[in-house]
Amino acid sequence: MTRVVVCVVGFRNPEDLTGCLEALAASTHREFEVVVCENGGAAAREAVAAALPRVLPGGQPVDVLPDAGNTGYAGGNNRCVAARPDAALWWILNPDARPAPDAMERLVACLAGGAADAVGGTLLRADGRVQAYGGRWEEAVARAVSVGSGAAFDPADAPAADTIDYILGASLMFTPRFLHTAGAMRDDYFLYGEEVEWCLRAKARGLRLGMAPEAVIAHQQGTTTGDGGAFSARPRLPVYLDQRNKLLILRDTGAGAFPLRAAGALAALAARAVRHRGWRQFRDGVSGWRAGLRDERGPPSWLGIREG
Repeated sequence: MTRVVVCVVGFRNPEDLTGCLEALAASTHREFEVVVCENGGAAAREAVAAALPRVLPGGQPVDVLPDAGNTGYAGGNNRCVAARPDAALWWILNPDARPAPDAMERLVACLAGGAADAVGGTLLRADGRVQAYGGRWEEAVARAVSVGSGAAFDPADAPAADTIDYILGASLMFTPRFLHTAGAMRDDYFLYGEEVEWCLRAKARGLRLGMAPEAVIAHQQGTTTGDGGAFSARPRLPVYLDQRNKLLILRDTGAGAFPLRAAGALAALAARAVRHRGWRQFRDGVSGWRAGLRDERGPPSWLGIREG
């Protein structure tokens, strides 16, 4: 049976991590282990290590990596992958994700056939409706669109794999071929957009994305960042980084007509702010947009995080 390394990055949310492990413990695919990267600092790391079991009831080990400060979403996942370089498959899973018992088995089966190098399932919202089957990247306005968002769940409605530009990072399983060909996720994004750029880069290098729509993962979005609610209620960090990193994606994927596409991104932000009456979010987004124009990377300076 294929051994999967499940990579989970947390930030001071041991309750989410505990729930994720409880869901994984019910998995019908039994050959896996869990590697956790806690980005919340030394005290948070110790709290997580104390709260989580070292071994799941089925015998699967759980390893909490040593503290390395806040390395961001991509940096944390890269650490988990690097800690298990000989894995048959890696599964990036958000701590607020709750995979159905057969989800891992279905994802593994999709990759076992060799038709894909990375695969995503169906992310469901708390109300049981679709959060996303996958994503499409609209380069003209630098917008990432979740396919199927808000629809009633029906696997038959899932898009064909070759129409998907990226797999959402809440649940993304990939092979050694994917990692070795595409390289690691960009940790200079810190948060947001890393999986979009990663998948676009992978596809540009001839790798294939797969879909396993019957692999269902319930996802309570934004439990650590606050980005899961209405746009007008979102805090500064997710709005700023989402807008900044959209421009970084344009840069890093070599999109042409960058000034025109950046202007399109700003216009889309303005339209969203008007639609949702998110005036503070518009200001935060413009600040991030300007940072993207300047090609700023890593955690924002105002966040007060010192890099490695």
